[in-house]
Amino acid sequence: MTTDRAATSAATSAATLRRLHVPGSPLILPNIWDAASARAVQEAGFPVVATGSAAVSRVLGYADGESTPVGEMMAAVARIARAVDVPVTADVERGYGLAPGELAERLAEAGAVGCNIEDSDPRTGELVEAGAQADFLAGMRAAAGDALVINARVDTYVRGRGDRAAAVARGRRYLEAGADCVYPITLEDEDEIAALVAEVGGPVNILFRPKAPSYARLAELGVARISFGGGLHQAAHAYAQGLFAAIKQGRDPYTS
Repeated sequence: MTTDRAATSAATSAATLRRLHVPGSPLILPNIWDAASARAVQEAGFPVVATGSAAVSRVLGYADGESTPVGEMMAAVARIARAVDVPVTADVERGYGLAPGELAERLAEAGAVGCNIEDSDPRTGELVEAGAQADFLAGMRAAAGDALVINARVDTYVRGRGDRAAAVARGRRYLEAGADCVYPITLEDEDEIAALVAEVGGPVNILFRPKAPSYARLAELGVARISFGGGLHQAAHAYAQGLFAAIKQGRDPYTS
């Protein structure tokens, strides 16, 4: 259980994270995967550390999609939170089967003051009914109060149901349930982003990918948060693979 002092500190940290979600001046989150990468992000000057579930899962030896045991995922989040002095927001997929209150409590115990929650079941790939997802988010908000910044993922685009009306309807419902930000993951069309930002009525997170608009353009479109998902870990891992291949081939990995 958290102490009163820890709860006060968490609420202050969450308030800091929440204030950084500014439409037109987005919070940029280079998602990390362990304590070392978390420290590197802090040292680079970023005000928040964000985990990526796919990256953390791979580092722990599991596939993405809630294959990681919840205890191992929360332990990884706790190590990351202990390693830095800035707010930590954790990608916890759809909660690993935990009830909303228990998930909020586990996040608090790990030292996270923010989280991503997706609205599809990673085991089946099916979208969760919007009302059920809104109830889940409301349960988390009731349990955590203001001490947790909830980024509600909207999976309509990634699940191949990319009509804006459905995404906006879900986003509005999640904001009404207590989410702080909505995350239409894989949405990258400029016109669609602009329209969704205008219609959803709250802060919007966009995943930065090679075909996504630039940071500056996303700011112009009114985006409040930009994240990278597992992309940075994939790039770092590919670089490491090149080093290992160079050594195997007898080459100097530092000059090859």
